[in-house]
Amino acid sequence: MFYLLNILIQMKIILNNRDLSKTIRPFKDIGFVPTMGGIHKGHISLIRRSIQTNKKTMVSIFINPKQFNNIKDFNSYPANIKKDLAVLKKIKKLDFVYIPKFMDIYENKEKSEIKIEKKYKVLCAKYRKGHFEGVLDVMNRLTKLIKPKKIFMGKKDFQQLFLVKNFIESRFNTKVIGCKTIRNRNKLALSSRNFLLKQNELNDVEKISKNFLNLKNKIKYTKNINQFLKKTKNDFERFLSIKIEYLENRNIDDLSMSNKYSGSKIFLAYNYKGVRLIDNF
Repeated sequence: MFYLLNILIQMKIILNNRDLSKTIRPFKDIGFVPTMGGIHKGHISLIRRSIQTNKKTMVSIFINPKQFNNIKDFNSYPANIKKDLAVLKKIKKLDFVYIPKFMDIYENKEKSEIKIEKKYKVLCAKYRKGHFEGVLDVMNRLTKLIKPKKIFMGKKDFQQLFLVKNFIESRFNTKVIGCKTIRNRNKLALSSRNFLLKQNELNDVEKISKNFLNLKNKIKYTKNINQFLKKTKNDFERFLSIKIEYLENRNIDDLSMSNKYSGSKIFLAYNYKGVRLIDNF
């Protein structure tokens, strides 16, 4: 009983900007993990990384409508604050959870002037118009509010990490730390969107994921990697019964197309049973 009470006291839930400002004012070494909820082991690994390297750690839960280019996708996004808080309360030394309302984030109603450079309008930016503009806008606002020393983000959405890191570090005295992708025992990258799939559908997606992960070994000595991936994309769509948006090998330093194995990643986005999943390896 005492142990449970200790956990509950330890983590402070912040519901508005006034309380946020008052709570964080004394602290100059805050590690920040931004989330849209649907907390899973990938998020937990980011939180633990922050706890290891910062005196205080804050998690936010905010489903940002401005980064959705599809209202159906926004409405179906897995949201369960009660369940998320139950998971977060079990994490030792997590200090703060910030759960803002829309007006807490967008109290400044000035229209965002954030633009994505044309060379970065590839991968998800090509298929989700306005998505990353919305991501950078909300990250800009959250960073102004929280003033973290470090922000921790996963490498599963590598393009998001790449854009946020370049944007935030050029404007704030804040470091953006990329953390490894966490996978389940069957090699599926953990994602909040996985909660939208039934168990038998998850089993199918795990098999699909294994097929894609095997590509990394196959391209090692391939001369024209992207030509090989183009053919593979068509084969996989036919045999795996999925719709692939992109399957491309790109340079990790600038997201340009690459036919080299080193310094590159294979980027993937596909739809299965109406759920959009991404990965890179």
